[in-house]
Parts: sequence; structure tokens; C-alpha cells
Amino acid sequence: MTSQHPILTLTLNPALDMASDVAEIVPGQKLRCSDPLLDPGGGGLNVSRAIKALGGDSLALVAIGGLTGDRLAGLIRAEGVTFLSILGPGETRQSLTVNEVSTGKQFRFMLPGPVWGEAERARVFTLLSATARPGGISVISGSQPPGVPLDFPAQLAASMPESRVVLDTSGAALAQAVRHPIPGLEVLRMDGEEGEGLAGKPLESREATAEFAQSLVRAGVARQVIIARGADGNVLADKDHRIFAHAAKVKVKSTVGAGDSFVAAFVLAMARGQSNDEALAFGSAAAAAAVTTDATQLCRPEDVMRLLPECKVSAV
Repeated sequence: MTSQHPILTLTLNPALDMASDVAEIVPGQKLRCSDPLLDPGGGGLNVSRAIKALGGDSLALVAIGGLTGDRLAGLIRAEGVTFLSILGPGETRQSLTVNEVSTGKQFRFMLPGPVWGEAERARVFTLLSATARPGGISVISGSQPPGVPLDFPAQLAASMPESRVVLDTSGAALAQAVRHPIPGLEVLRMDGEEGEGLAGKPLESREATAEFAQSLVRAGVARQVIIARGADGNVLADKDHRIFAHAAKVKVKSTVGAGDSFVAAFVLAMARGQSNDEALAFGSAAAAAAVTTDATQLCRPEDVMRLLPECKVSAV
């Protein structure tokens, strides 16, 4: 097995993901769905699942509560992912993905999850301080639970001062991390729409995306900034370099899990000491592989390796 630095993932608002098909979505009628597929979900947990699939190791810290949480824990164990459960404040949330067969459209329904208080936050800080390894990589990914402050990712990072922190979030938490940079943040990842929202303008070309990403690095937001450009590929910038990895051309079944698969492959390559070029290509191949799978499934390793040669990296 290839040696790697320790990887820790954090999922404070996980979900029991259900995915089903329906012939047609019509308001006011009972819609007969297919038997649901059940998967453990949530950003950091998905990252750990994909790392496991790609032959790596990680420790997933997962907030779990109630009967739904018990079921979620059983699914995590069945996949062989190493995890520690954090007692959540209430019932673990559920999410539902429904594919409309007649049109191929996908509908995603995400419940908010239980509200966190000060006691739950304090438990997380204590656990992170005890489990984050010096020189390891810690991934903060997915939605933040209701009730936590906007700067919660910064507080989480501060409890892991000797770890290389990778942040993949969205919305208000992402805007906060850009307006008030997290000291020592290693990697910040976002998708193209989020990047355009922060930039306040369209990022129509790879060069424009790379320029904006590098401006964030030079403003002290993170040592590396990654912006996904969807079917075009992925841009990475540090203070001295800007690179682009082409996306492999595939038939899209579901975009669910593409970002988490990217983060998993990128972080695994980082943990193995590979270059930025290699990590960006590996992440891009994993994202492309993920969109070829059904519903809440993530990348398959055989697809990642098959698509990797297409994900060529060049300077921007």
C-alpha cells in the first residue's frame, strides 16, 4: 500500500441519502417511486467514502443522532470507512434525490438538520484537538449545521493548528472565509458559480478564473485556491503558479458527489506527496467518474484510472 499522511474528515451535518426514480413529477398526485437506494451522505463523509474506494485511508468524524443516525452509522460500517461518532443535538437529517424518468431531470430535497448549541460545538473542538495529527490533512466539507456562527470553519481550523486544513463549503460560510481569511488555510475549493458570486462578475474563461483564484491567494485567503469550471475542468492557483486540468468527456448521469469525489482524490494525492499537477488531474478524473454513476454513488476507482489520461494539466 502506498504510504500517506493522515487524513481527517469532519461531517457535522450528515444525512441519510435516499435516491429514487419516478415516471413523472405531477403536483397534487401520489407519485409511485422505485425502491430507494440508501447511502451515507454529507460532504466530509463522502470524501472519506471516496478515499476508501480509491485505496486510501482516512478517519471520519461524524455527528450522529437518533434512529436515523443509527441507520447512518450502520451504512458507514458496511462500507468499511473508519469513523468516530460525535453525539449530535438531535435526529440526523435525511435527504432525497428523485430522478424523473420521462425527462431525465433530477430533483434534490435537502432537510436542514438539527440546531447546534454551544455544548455541541465545545465537544467538537475537544475531539478535533485530540484527533488531528501534526502534518496531517483535515477536510472541512459540506454544509454547516444550523445554529453555528458564520466563522465556525475558522474556529474548527483553530482547534487543529498543526494540521493542513482543506475547506470546501458554500454560501455564507464561504463568503465569510473570503472576507475574513482563516489563518494558515491550506486549500479553499469552490465551484464556478460560487466563484462568480464572490468575484461579482462572470468568469468566462480559464484565464479569468485563474486570475481570480490567484487574487484570493495573494489576499491571504488560502495557500491554494481551486475553482471548478464544470464540464470544462478545474483551475488551481497558488502565489506563483496557475494550472488547469481538463475534464474528461463523459455522459452525465448525476452530478451528486462530483465535488466530494474531486476533494477525496485531490487530498489523497496531497497525502501521498504528489505534485499539484498530479493532484489536480487525479481530482478531475474522480469528479468526471462520479458524474457517470447513479444518484448518490461516488467515483469508482476503475473509472478514475480510465479517465485520468484525459485530464491533462497545463499552465494558465
